[in-house]
Amino acid sequence: MSSNFYERDVQPFADLPCGVFANNVENYFIVKAIRLQYLAMDAIDLFRNYEGRYASSNIEHLYAFHYVRLARVTLRTQGKSAQCAGHSGHSLNIVFIPLNISRTPKENRQKKNSLKHPPSPPIISGYMEGQIIPAGSVQKLLCVSSGGNPLATLTWYKNDKRINSVIRTADKSVSAEITILANVTDNQAQYRCEAANSATEIPLFESTTLSVHFAPETVKIRIEPEELKPGIEATIICDSSSSNPPAKLSWWKDGIPIQGINNTSKPGLWGGTVSTLEFKVNITQEMNGIVYTCQSANEALQRNRPKFVPPPSSTAVGVENESLMVALQANANPISIIYTWSKDGQSIADGNNELEHRIFSDGPKLNFTKLHRNDAGVYVCEARNSQGSASINVTVVVEYGTNIKSVSENVIVNPGEDAMLSCTVEGKPLNEEHVKWERLGYDMTIKTSSTFANGTSYLHIKDSQREDVGNFRCIADNRVANPTIAPEIDKSPTLLRAASGTGERGRLPCRAQASPRPKFVWRQEGKDLPVNRTYKYEVEEKKVDSLTYESILIIEKVAPADYGAYECLAKNELGHAVETVRLDITSQPDSPLSLNILNVTHDSVTVAWTPGFDGGLKASYRVRYREANREQYKYIDSLPNSHKLTITGLKMNTLYLFSVMAYNDLGESKYLPDLQKAHTKDF
Repeated sequence: MSSNFYERDVQPFADLPCGVFANNVENYFIVKAIRLQYLAMDAIDLFRNYEGRYASSNIEHLYAFHYVRLARVTLRTQGKSAQCAGHSGHSLNIVFIPLNISRTPKENRQKKNSLKHPPSPPIISGYMEGQIIPAGSVQKLLCVSSGGNPLATLTWYKNDKRINSVIRTADKSVSAEITILANVTDNQAQYRCEAANSATEIPLFESTTLSVHFAPETVKIRIEPEELKPGIEATIICDSSSSNPPAKLSWWKDGIPIQGINNTSKPGLWGGTVSTLEFKVNITQEMNGIVYTCQSANEALQRNRPKFVPPPSSTAVGVENESLMVALQANANPISIIYTWSKDGQSIADGNNELEHRIFSDGPKLNFTKLHRNDAGVYVCEARNSQGSASINVTVVVEYGTNIKSVSENVIVNPGEDAMLSCTVEGKPLNEEHVKWERLGYDMTIKTSSTFANGTSYLHIKDSQREDVGNFRCIADNRVANPTIAPEIDKSPTLLRAASGTGERGRLPCRAQASPRPKFVWRQEGKDLPVNRTYKYEVEEKKVDSLTYESILIIEKVAPADYGAYECLAKNELGHAVETVRLDITSQPDSPLSLNILNVTHDSVTVAWTPGFDGGLKASYRVRYREANREQYKYIDSLPNSHKLTITGLKMNTLYLFSVMAYNDLGESKYLPDLQKAHTKDF
């Protein structure tokens, strides 16, 4: 079958080119609708009016952006020439764009994919406005733009002056990174990243303004009047050059501080502040040769050796065969700090070593990829800069499951004598409550007692008799060595939904029980998400308890395309589990899942409820109640962050009905049915 292609301006649509269609020929057009409220859908309806004349019509949306929508229209004629009827619908600006050569379906798809559209606005990471950068330190800024056809060209500017950057291109995004050696000119300097392609008329951009601390370069002293004579009053003025933060000036006489006056400041160069301090003195002959000194103090000038931020605990606890990271932090000026780790005087290699180490350091962090019980001990971290060093000790405790090393066998005593059985156990932690004795069908509370010392539990049996003869079993469990469990994901409604406003940060939870620890994978539409590899997706993981782990998918600057279903996969060597977690736009909350009566007195009832999905916003709760034989409700709000409420002032010996609802800033849920009843007691 052959094809014809046409170019014709048609306005209104009633001017459809009549008589131009050949028999049994496909005629291709592209329809462009300019008015947003009609778009190509009206063009579709218009073409359908001709289905009486043409055997078939096929309309495919090609592209939609802002106020323009395109659709490709295929009309196939049948029979002789057609007569075009007018159309009484909307008047549209429709342009028939020629396709001058015949295309295969594959070529048409390529034409569809070649349509140009702008990229997403760029996003700058690596610096948070207001964060202080000391002069002389290195600061990196990363600009990322995704989407667009073609991909964006990224350009960095410092105060409108173009600067070079390192460009990296991925499948659907492009990034540009700059490295800044901070100096005085960077204080209050605006760094701007622009993204543009052939579909953008004006570049898209994002900017950030740096805050740099720098010291004053000079301190100068002025004297008024310039010529000093006995009997006059002189003003001695100290001026400090621009600095950020402002310099603190002080006057000294022969090493002794003296009081200054008129401490003033004014804006200086590079967004800094010029400080001034003066004092007045009556000149005498005896003052000849006296030395007055002006001193300028500034945080950026104060050099100091490292000082560790006190950690939450001096002990780090891990579990055998699992990973552990010990993270410390030290502050200093200059901020360039070299960290070294050691144990028992032996240095621990850093992560840049070519050899693979199970224990390695990464600056102020010490990593154990797989703990052994002999890793326990005291580790020393030393932090050093040009001003000196500091060190701190961290004790690593490795917990491991219990193991029975030996038990007493064939203990023989005479009737009436006391018997003692022993059970020696190893494990960490290990104390008396981790070891117990049992015997089926035997009452252990009558004649037996136990003691514990040095890893051994002793069972004492008083006044042994024939009926005491038998096997006693020693059981050791410190709840560290967990049973092996294939992953099972928590299907609680509040854990399978999340909500976020457009432009905000989305957080999707996924909680699973497993042993060994599961690995989490997040997917969308069957494809693994590039978590922790781009600015868009990050994952936070934590251990909730000995068997429960949680992975939280973080989506930065949520866009409309980000809403929908995501898959959470939890897997270990025993199996895997998959659940769908939805991200929706913020909304009013769902009703609580259930309501229960906890306690009843003569004049009060305590109720508790299980929250439903909060709609992505902080939810509050309201309880309503009434007497069973009355229709009038009373209402009471719960305390913030509480899922329990005690209603007081009730009548004695009266039946009440209770219900609860949730509300947030966007609305409220329905009340649960009045199914929960409580009958107050007699006094």
